[in-house]
Amino acid sequence: MLKKIAVITVMLIMFTGILFASGKKETSSKEPSATKVSELLGAGATFPYPFYSKMFDVYHKKTGVKVNYQAIGSGGGIKQLLSKTVDFGGTDAFMKDADLAKADGKILHIPTCMGAVTITYNLQGLPALKFTPDIIAGIFLGDIVKWNDAKIQKVNSGVTLPDEKIVVAHRSDGSGTTAIFSDYLSKVSPQWKSRVGAGKSLNWPVGLGGKGNPGVAGIVKQTPGAIGYVELIYALQNNMPVGQVQNQSGNYITPSIEGVSLAANVELPADTRISITDTPAAKGYPISGFTWMIFYKEQNYGGRSLDRVKELLKLLWYAEHEGQQYAEPLHYAPLPAAAVKKAEVIINSVTFDGKPVEFDK
Repeated sequence: MLKKIAVITVMLIMFTGILFASGKKETSSKEPSATKVSELLGAGATFPYPFYSKMFDVYHKKTGVKVNYQAIGSGGGIKQLLSKTVDFGGTDAFMKDADLAKADGKILHIPTCMGAVTITYNLQGLPALKFTPDIIAGIFLGDIVKWNDAKIQKVNSGVTLPDEKIVVAHRSDGSGTTAIFSDYLSKVSPQWKSRVGAGKSLNWPVGLGGKGNPGVAGIVKQTPGAIGYVELIYALQNNMPVGQVQNQSGNYITPSIEGVSLAANVELPADTRISITDTPAAKGYPISGFTWMIFYKEQNYGGRSLDRVKELLKLLWYAEHEGQQYAEPLHYAPLPAAAVKKAEVIINSVTFDGKPVEFDK
């Protein structure tokens, strides 16, 4: 009898141990999955998309965190951030005070790179052309309608220009690229400023609309006699010519990383919102611009977890530091050191429930 009791006791102890061990194992397997953040959401500008695509792909391989960025245009990115459906937005047009006032919380900007908005065209033989501010404004206003117009021919005396109609291509969506382009034209052309003005979306006097930088590049490439404005990489990827643009100093500048960097050699405000078009730099490219990631300063909203916020801040920090190495190979200008320092201050100012957020840098 005593032996039977002893055997039963041992069996009960063993069974209890198995239950305890399995319970421990089950708990530890659930905890990581409850806090692991595997994907961040972003949307906005097409201007920096080739750069973002490369940088985010490397980041995913490095950290396991996927960045799902939808290149829908700056206007769309701002709308999605305002509706709080993404972790961050992308825009080439910094938000104005009136727009920021509509947000349910303070929105911050950090620059991620700089780029050139180029004048690209489709002419037989792909001649290298020069453009003055007056010529660019005249074409996009619909006042200059033929390629062999006397104004174009005068600054391109060594080129035989065809008696061919100019077909203007522009953005159909809310676009930071348009904001940069129209900001430039509003500075250099009184006619443009009074008749059209600056902004992400415009009432275009003439032309065909394309969605995103790829859409405009596609129209120009497929349409003989077409001209449009796109970020430099989109012209280069499609083997399309880019025009030299006359700057404030009277010099004709080919869009390049160097020309953009010279245009950005200015004192940035603390919030980094600044226009660098129509640069006074003698060798600076005049249609240059920053592009920004935008996000809320207070991150405790919509049920967001602290872990998700930390992952977002790690991504932003990466974009300002390690990620910069991918800008130049894709024909974007990396950020100057002064811009990175200001971005660091902005990222470190983010709060969760009113408190600073500690994260791995």
